[in-house]
Amino acid sequence: MDVINMVMSMTGYGQDVFHLGNTTVTVEIRSVNHRFLEFTAKTPRSLLFLEDKIKRILQSYFQRGRMEVYINIQGDGLVQRELYTDWELMDKYIDQIRSAKARYNLAGDIPVTIMSEIPDLLSVQEVENYSEELRDSITTSITRACEQLLQMREEEGTFLIKDVNNRMLVIQEIVSNLQTRRESVIEEYRDRIQSRINNYVGENDIIDQTRINQEIALLAEKGDITEEITRLQSHIDHFFDTIGLNDAIGRKLDFIMQEMHREANTVGSKSTDAKIGIWIVSLKSEIEKIKEQIQNIE
Repeated sequence: MDVINMVMSMTGYGQDVFHLGNTTVTVEIRSVNHRFLEFTAKTPRSLLFLEDKIKRILQSYFQRGRMEVYINIQGDGLVQRELYTDWELMDKYIDQIRSAKARYNLAGDIPVTIMSEIPDLLSVQEVENYSEELRDSITTSITRACEQLLQMREEEGTFLIKDVNNRMLVIQEIVSNLQTRRESVIEEYRDRIQSRINNYVGENDIIDQTRINQEIALLAEKGDITEEITRLQSHIDHFFDTIGLNDAIGRKLDFIMQEMHREANTVGSKSTDAKIGIWIVSLKSEIEKIKEQIQNIE
């Protein structure tokens, strides 16, 4: 059965690098499984104001996944060194020197070199200077990284959905076998009961065939799996319909598989037939494998 839409995985990686003058900016986005869309940014503090914009870009591309955005900026063009003077501290030093001269009748001028001798009076600080051009370029770079991540997630999603699609076809065949087997189980019940009665009372004794039929009907009713098979087939159809939707389908598929697992357990508990038991083991195994795969589907 063909898949109509492009199904996405939640695992992927996107990267974009650009240069602006002497500055090199690297943007990386990593995505892993998550029930909802969650976003964290690891950027220079001066770019924290871009977080809301980054989040909106991610929301325009993805609906689920834990996103980690890394922005690394290298280059001297963004940093300016400025010299700062603590004039308040300088005023206090000058006042104290003048007071000392007056108090002790000292002569001489206050040398200019004192400024370099006073601790913590002068300091060199680096100031980050992010231009509007750089900020716009970072936003564009994030978009390009998202497109790369989207492509990777789509490629991984195609692989995943192909695998679960094939496994669902196996499940469909097992359910078909269960349906066929169900119809022959009643006859086997009848033959076993008849054989046991013949061995117990002998072929010449009168047998209440009506009572035998009642016992067979009662036994068959207790082990009847018709409703479960019908629901399993309905879930299979629902599964194939869902993977054709142009939407986030991971949680929907997970719910369907939970329901199928519940029906498989019911069939296993109802039936004492050996063949059905073997098929149920295989059925549950395929369901579990599909459940593992769809945990990574958006």
